[in-house]
Amino acid sequence: MESFTAGLISLEEAQAKMLAQLQPLRDRVSVPLADAVGRITALPVTSPIDVPPFDNSAMDGYAVRLADIQADRPLQVAGKAFAGAPFNGDWPAGSVVRIMTGAPVPPGCDAVVMQEETREVEGGIVINAPVKAGQNIRLIGEDIRRGQPVLAAGVRLGAAELPLLASLGLAEVSVLRKLRVAVFSTGDELQPVGQPLAPGQIYDTNRFTVSLMLRKLGCEVIDMGIIKDDPQALRRAFEEADRQADVVISTGGVSVGEADFTKTMLDELGVITFWKLAIKPGKPFAFGRLASSWFCGLPGNPVSAAVTFYQLVQPLLAAL
Repeated sequence: MESFTAGLISLEEAQAKMLAQLQPLRDRVSVPLADAVGRITALPVTSPIDVPPFDNSAMDGYAVRLADIQADRPLQVAGKAFAGAPFNGDWPAGSVVRIMTGAPVPPGCDAVVMQEETREVEGGIVINAPVKAGQNIRLIGEDIRRGQPVLAAGVRLGAAELPLLASLGLAEVSVLRKLRVAVFSTGDELQPVGQPLAPGQIYDTNRFTVSLMLRKLGCEVIDMGIIKDDPQALRRAFEEADRQADVVISTGGVSVGEADFTKTMLDELGVITFWKLAIKPGKPFAFGRLASSWFCGLPGNPVSAAVTFYQLVQPLLAAL
């Protein structure tokens, strides 16, 4: 692990030092499609079926055999085929089968003639246009073959990808598990949003804001609340967060005040890579490693916390 860097470092150097240490998480879980929006595929997805699963009509019209077609000769209608209700009767020579879009073409069918290219006459229909073998027939597996890859690993699942998987009959998909991020604020002056303020107190907006941004990024948030300026309470918070999370984020307590215990605690429980940045706002930002998780210490100032989250924490989460 890289040792602590003293003094101010640039934003670019901080990003490089941080990202150089990270390896993407590979843990995966299987989730229902309805719960998979925004998740990332952990494995390539292959099709378990052919699409279409059978030869079917691309038009409303008539299934024909080329040998039965003669100029101006009426062709009788032997029956009808619908999507979900194929034609299974006898198909005599010199006849056609009325067929709807999506219906399986009957055995022996050479082509489908759209209804606009026919006219009804007594005793059947007459075809008014040339007919080519295979026209208006969607062949089995024409779009997707059984066993064909349809999505690579590392694809974010959205409104285009999930219906594709549903069309293949897949009820679940293997995805990377969500990053678990523990969040807490430090400071005796902080009060939860919605509670009355005592003299000298302010509302804890940082933890609220950071939690919102983490959820927007698809992380699983472990909200550990407000930790008082007490070394033992802070130690317990760090140890519990480290047990539960991949990344631990604190806000406040990373400056140089007498009650800022975070740096001391990190020296005892982990390794600090860097502590201060040559940026404004956002100078007092800490990054390091605990026993089982990465640590990011955001400044207490709300604007500084937001800036460092977007410039450093978000790239870290993306890399993981």
